[in-house]
Amino acid sequence: MGDDSYQPKRKGYFRISLPDKQYTNYSKDCPFTFDYPTYAVVVKDSDADAQPCWLNVVYPKFRAKLYLSYRTVDDNLASLLDECRTFAVKHEVKASAINEREVVNPKEKVYGLIYDIEGNAASNMQFYLTDSTTNFIRGALYFYSVPNKDSLEPVLAFIKKDIYHMVETFRWKNAATTKQP
Repeated sequence: MGDDSYQPKRKGYFRISLPDKQYTNYSKDCPFTFDYPTYAVVVKDSDADAQPCWLNVVYPKFRAKLYLSYRTVDDNLASLLDECRTFAVKHEVKASAINEREVVNPKEKVYGLIYDIEGNAASNMQFYLTDSTTNFIRGALYFYSVPNKDSLEPVLAFIKKDIYHMVETFRWKNAATTKQP
């Protein structure tokens, strides 16, 4: 007869194989340079409103994109910082926490803040970097899927390491001419 001890299988997620960490340098026509992973592609932002040096670091295998928006600082640093904070805080509704990590690299004149957004938020990581006098860049990571922290966690942790590496290797090409804040 039949087995009366049938139990349904637990819900699970597919195993995701992650590539080895390898990086290459981005240093094109923009006033900055950084290392990005070899399994990602850096492309110019094709949006109609995109400004020069707005880039996307695309992770095709993971259906993720890191949007990078560069702006020059022209007596508008306070409003640029406010805008970044506003964008990060918008995710509070779905976030279980927003952790902030300061970026301070006086030798390279790179200063900023990384917002590590936990939970089922649309964007799990955002940041800004500036030299405080001339250059400013904002980054925001998005996945092209419904936010589900449980299923995205392995890939999210993997890409977060790439973003931290990118921030650590970020340099302004004109850093020698900028002043320390």
